Amino acid sequence: MRLLGLDVGSKTVGVAVSDPLGITAQEVETIPIDETKMNFGMKQIRKLVRKFEIDGFVLGLPKKMDGSSGDSVQRSKDYGERLKEKFSLPVYYEDERLTTKVADRVLVQEAGIHDRIERKKVIDQMAAVLILQNYLERTRKDKK
Repeated sequence: MRLLGLDVGSKTVGVAVSDPLGITAQEVETIPIDETKMNFGMKQIRKLVRKFEIDGFVLGLPKKMDGSSGDSVQRSKDYGERLKEKFSLPVYYEDERLTTKVADRVLVQEAGIHDRIERKKVIDQMAAVLILQNYLERTRKDKK
């Protein structure tokens, strides 16, 4: 089962894809979006669904540290509803608290990208990788 992992923000959507066996996640791209113009990047998502033969989506749920939901969680759920309507594929959600901070640290410490502008170009993709990888690992453990 091949999945697209998405880190939905207000201006961009970070995208990652799982391998065909659903073991690892790799970064794909960052899609610019513009909510004011009702541009949610669905044309690009459609291309990726076809290219990778996607079976479903995993979206991060950016809950607050206390576990409560805010506007960002609603944005992610609204995006998930758009995906269901457009593609008729299942949408799963994964808690994404701290993934952007972890992604930033990985980019600095592991990838050696110290320039903030360079990190900004790929941080959404890295966050999508972490969201998808966490989902893959959690669901694999649940099956055992």
